[in-house]
Amino acid sequence: MIHVASLLHDDVLDDADTRRGIGSLNAVMGNKLAVLAGDFLLSRACVALASLKNTEVVSLLATVVEHLVTGETMQMTTTSEQRLSMEYYLQKTYYKTASLISNSCKAIALLAGQTAEVSILAFDYGKNLGLAFQLIDDVLDFTGTSSSLGKGSLSDIRHGIVTAPILFAIEEFPELRPIVDRGFDKPGDVDLALDYLGRSRGIQRTRELAQKHANLASSAIDSLPDNDDEDVQISRRALVELTQRVITRNK
Repeated sequence: MIHVASLLHDDVLDDADTRRGIGSLNAVMGNKLAVLAGDFLLSRACVALASLKNTEVVSLLATVVEHLVTGETMQMTTTSEQRLSMEYYLQKTYYKTASLISNSCKAIALLAGQTAEVSILAFDYGKNLGLAFQLIDDVLDFTGTSSSLGKGSLSDIRHGIVTAPILFAIEEFPELRPIVDRGFDKPGDVDLALDYLGRSRGIQRTRELAQKHANLASSAIDSLPDNDDEDVQISRRALVELTQRVITRNK
């Protein structure tokens, strides 16, 4: 519910017309109803969390909501220097995407009465899975089609949002930097940026970074305490397989 609420609010902020190939709620019903729908889902999630009667888990998921807002604010208020910083980009990505997954995984470990060590490994798994997912999402924004993506092809760059592929491309073609600095505002800027990106290793290096985080997520599962139970083994294999599905997905 928290995830879906964030998507409803994101579509309002991004003036998105579609979501997964169909009309977005804000486009169909208007911004006010879309915001209220997101707020309603957040409130229902809070009620569900409160029913767990676990203050640590409630605190974790409350932090997630704070991170979602922080990440969106970071994206909307970046300075020129911050927009070109990979460290800033990854921090923003953690807040907007990976925090929900990492803290949810940690919450599951806590609710299951696991040790602090297991809780940390669960957190690490979710964090790296989330980062890998978003990195591939940023690749698909350039390589996918609008019918298969959440917000449509080239959505980020058309909104002046700089992601990993462009950041890597700038390292090879510094002349791309002035285009990024002005937010791709001039006619032809988007096409010019795509030309530089196509001649760079930006897409490939982003995929490699995503694979690195997927491997770190798999390592977290492999580091869990030994357990010979067949169901546990099946579940762990599924979690490792999920890291590769995130990397190989095309939508």
